[in-house]
Amino acid sequence: MSLNVPTALLERAEHGPVTDAEFVDCVRQSLPYAWRTITGVVAAVEAGQASFADDSTPPPSEVERGQLLRALASDAIRGALERHFGVRLAFQNCHRVAAFVPDAVGGVEYAEFVSARAQLLNQSPELRNC
Repeated sequence: MSLNVPTALLERAEHGPVTDAEFVDCVRQSLPYAWRTITGVVAAVEAGQASFADDSTPPPSEVERGQLLRALASDAIRGALERHFGVRLAFQNCHRVAAFVPDAVGGVEYAEFVSARAQLLNQSPELRNC
């Protein structure tokens, strides 16, 4: 299961829309490793002068790797996180997470990060089955 959805939130969703804030809180509570990783790259972007920041630290276990995959492979989760933080998230090699300021999307650094070349160059035998 991707998210641990509180009963009250599930009941609201069964009867109509839920807010991004409610959904993001559910993500934060359900996927704590993914949340920490994403908030870390967002904080680095906010603190620095760079147009993006990334974290390429492999997760400590498959549980944490699964959280990153669920958070960033789901359009709903990823979109809600991007709106919440005001960034564009990028994901590479099942663990490398980056946050880009909106103005950087479409720029050279963003295009390079999401390119097939970057994906190929970021491969290693240890990560083939991630």
